[in-house]
Amino acid sequence: MAQHIFEFLREFLARYGYWAIAATLLLENMGVPVPGESVLLLASFLAYSEHRLRLTYIIVVAVCSATFGDNLGYWIGYKGGRPLLDKYQLHLHVPPRLLGRGERLFAKYGAPTVFFARFVAGLRIFAGPLAGVLHMDWKKFAVFNLLGATLWVTVISVAGYVFGRHWPLLLKMLKRVDVTIAIIAVIVILFLWRKHRTEQSEQSG
Repeated sequence: MAQHIFEFLREFLARYGYWAIAATLLLENMGVPVPGESVLLLASFLAYSEHRLRLTYIIVVAVCSATFGDNLGYWIGYKGGRPLLDKYQLHLHVPPRLLGRGERLFAKYGAPTVFFARFVAGLRIFAGPLAGVLHMDWKKFAVFNLLGATLWVTVISVAGYVFGRHWPLLLKMLKRVDVTIAIIAVIVILFLWRKHRTEQSEQSG
């Protein structure tokens, strides 16, 4: 089964090249559950093994698509509001627990969550729409979104290129890394929150 998926994505990338990367990451970051991370990894792997694509162009296209897609998702969520989010959860079978966790993190810690959500597969897909539903300040969202997209795309692309000859092992490692980065993200967010509270206390005192 995995081999069939691999071959399908490989043919998809071979036929459509950078357009395939752009479309997949645009859709994923708008909130559509497509395998953006796998496509990005495979594209970088093909850049290493078959030289059909260039790593630099992959990174540029992916960063632009991921950033634009998340902004589209933000405005869709902003305009559609909570009813749209409920329909999204129902039709795309998003686990209520995952969505609820993301909503609590976004509501409590704000814009930095957008940055770290990039590195968690479940949160990455609906980060943009959820930020819009919660009416997060767009300027802050845009900054953290761009920073997160740039770092995430670069890390995944370089990993796919450097470790191209060890493709199956790389996929297994990334599944574990998702969990590790999620833990790190929570720790950093808590640190920023405590720092903010301390500054507020000092100002009020």
